[in-house]
Amino acid sequence: MSSRAAKSLKMPSLPLLLGAAAADAVLILVFAAVGRDAHQRGDILTGVLLTAWPFLAGAALGWLVARAWRNPLSVRRAGLAVWLGSVAGGMALRAVTGQTVVLPFVIVALLSLGVLLVGYRLLLAGARRRRRA
Repeated sequence: MSSRAAKSLKMPSLPLLLGAAAADAVLILVFAAVGRDAHQRGDILTGVLLTAWPFLAGAALGWLVARAWRNPLSVRRAGLAVWLGSVAGGMALRAVTGQTVVLPFVIVALLSLGVLLVGYRLLLAGARRRRRA
């Protein structure tokens, strides 16, 4: 086995895993908070949690499907799966629970969560690449 293949089998550290999962969760909560604020809705804490939980569950599903814990900062493996899982799962759960799912909201969620969940991974990948150069 080559050293590169051995490196790819190495599990990331627990702080890295927890940090990536926490970053995903916090960014989804930010998305929910900004959306609620833009529509001037009350019930700040409970409202944000009510809005965010379907997207958090979808993101968790994305983590599981992609096995994102293997490389939680990967743009392609983790980032895309968490992003698309949060949007698809979030919208499905919102529909099942009687929450609003309309095309403009789907588009905003797709774009916003993409920028947030894939964006920070892209920034970190660029920083790592610069450090190695």
